[in-house]
Amino acid sequence: MASPHLSQNTDFGPRPEIEKTFDKGFIGLTQAFAIGIGIILVAIALVITIRAWPAISQFGLGFLFNSTWNPVQGREDFGALPVIYGTLVNSFLALLIAVPLGIGSAIFLSEDFIPLKIRTVLVFLVELLAAIPSVVYGLWGIFVMIPFLSSLHKIIPFFPVVRGPSMLVASVVLAIMILPIIIAISRDSLFALPPDLRQASLGLGATRWETIFRVLIPAAISGIVGGIMLALGRAMGETMAVTMLIGNSNRISPSLTQPANTIASLLANQFAEASGLQVSALMYAGLVLMILTLLVNILAEVIVNKIKAKYN
Repeated sequence: MASPHLSQNTDFGPRPEIEKTFDKGFIGLTQAFAIGIGIILVAIALVITIRAWPAISQFGLGFLFNSTWNPVQGREDFGALPVIYGTLVNSFLALLIAVPLGIGSAIFLSEDFIPLKIRTVLVFLVELLAAIPSVVYGLWGIFVMIPFLSSLHKIIPFFPVVRGPSMLVASVVLAIMILPIIIAISRDSLFALPPDLRQASLGLGATRWETIFRVLIPAAISGIVGGIMLALGRAMGETMAVTMLIGNSNRISPSLTQPANTIASLLANQFAEASGLQVSALMYAGLVLMILTLLVNILAEVIVNKIKAKYN
């Protein structure tokens, strides 16, 4: 006996021509937008490269390893090593602080540790952190974070003495600035997991914490890593708050309590008054920052794909 489902008429007839036309138009429009984004990116890179070419032709790759920055006309000598070092150290130190806090907060806000009403308020407050202007973070760092970190050595004997703007202060404030990115993406990745995954783990005898750390986090790790890499890219390009807090010193120091500089801060401080070869050197530094950011995004894509292949 044939199934009643097979006897039903599933022929809805041909699709209207207007619907096909709309679909083709929508596909063409989205393709145009995607191609347009690529063209904009290439145009930005091309303009920066053209403006930076005098410095590229004069200093070459030595620009990346030279620590001198002398804009005096007739004796120009430029090198980006201190600001490249400052950009990388500042970003990775901020990430080192923000990742444990971000993932821990995401777990707390995605699991049933507290009532839903309170969680909703906390999620809103976390997202509100992303809406605060960076200059406000900079002012908060000057009037609150610097005095706070300066007094910690009196309470914690081994804590370094902070006397003013420094790499440490900028990294701590930058960590707070990138926290909403890590928390939001990690929470969404954990929240998107099917409830059956939790129930199956608990049903097999796993504890709540075993379920979180051995089942849920590995299942959502690709999204979590993607959020971390996105936060790293955001940290590398942050300008105003870092400029106000890092001290803007073009030298390499192993001490985190000493002033330093980043590429974004260098551009913010000097571009308005620059002229001649100095403008080209600043554009060269901007091109280096763009390449570093691109490498971070490529690295994120590779890591996420490898993690997906491992757990799929």
